[in-house]
Amino acid sequence: MRHFLDFERPIAELEGKIDELRHLSADSGLNIAEEVGRLEAQAERLLRQSYARLTPWQKVQVARHPDRPHASSYIAALITDFVPLAGDRAFGEDAAIVGGIGRFRGNSVLALGTEKGADTESRVKHNFGMARPEGYRKARRLMRLAERFGLPVLTFVDTAGAYPGIDAEARGQSEAIARAIETCLDIRVPIVSAVIGEGGSGGAIALAAGNSVLMLEHAIYSGSCRNRWAAHTACRRRQSPQWARRSTRYCARCWRSTAIVCATRGGGNSWRSAEPLRDNPPDPRRYLAPL
Repeated sequence: MRHFLDFERPIAELEGKIDELRHLSADSGLNIAEEVGRLEAQAERLLRQSYARLTPWQKVQVARHPDRPHASSYIAALITDFVPLAGDRAFGEDAAIVGGIGRFRGNSVLALGTEKGADTESRVKHNFGMARPEGYRKARRLMRLAERFGLPVLTFVDTAGAYPGIDAEARGQSEAIARAIETCLDIRVPIVSAVIGEGGSGGAIALAAGNSVLMLEHAIYSGSCRNRWAAHTACRRRQSPQWARRSTRYCARCWRSTAIVCATRGGGNSWRSAEPLRDNPPDPRRYLAPL
């Protein structure tokens, strides 16, 4: 069942009417194709208009939408012969970060990503995409492995931030994040990072400090988590959504290394699938040419 945001309610009502008419047509044999076509055109027009004028807070909502494809979806769509690798060789495995070796357009690559999960069970398993220190140590280990064998690194970022629990802090969360960022900047193979949803706090930077950064059209990226920032400025809550302007086009204006990957059809919500990157994947050589 599709999930609709608050500003998508008019679209949800139209799609509900379309479904009712289709069921009525199937049961009674009536030909209502013209009416269904008219409603579909109206819903598509309303969809484009809604996504063409999103507020900063609505962009955050879309970036966190539960129907978005996650890292595993993009890896499955883009990477062939994928072999997952696990563990940090020090403490244990962290399912919040997935990674492994595979082929992208016939070339061997290392793929890494933060995985949120698609349902309750998988979200708990992946800790809602919030990695612990062992996850960032695993990312470091895999990036060093890629450097040893000369493999380009592709990362898919979708996280609200690193896990802020006491156990994570006790095992050196901040140090693990800092070391992961250091590794991104230090290894001698190219890193192309794609922010596919929410890129928040150092937990995102740990995988997104690449040579080139791609962002899907309805994605956000900033050095701090919006919820934590809002908690620190509770006396100015009305300003919090306006501060959350780290959308794709804002980042593209501020950072020359950021490129926009359009994930919509004219402002609609086809970001609900991995098709934009699967059917027309960007060529990493284009973004690595200046290096």
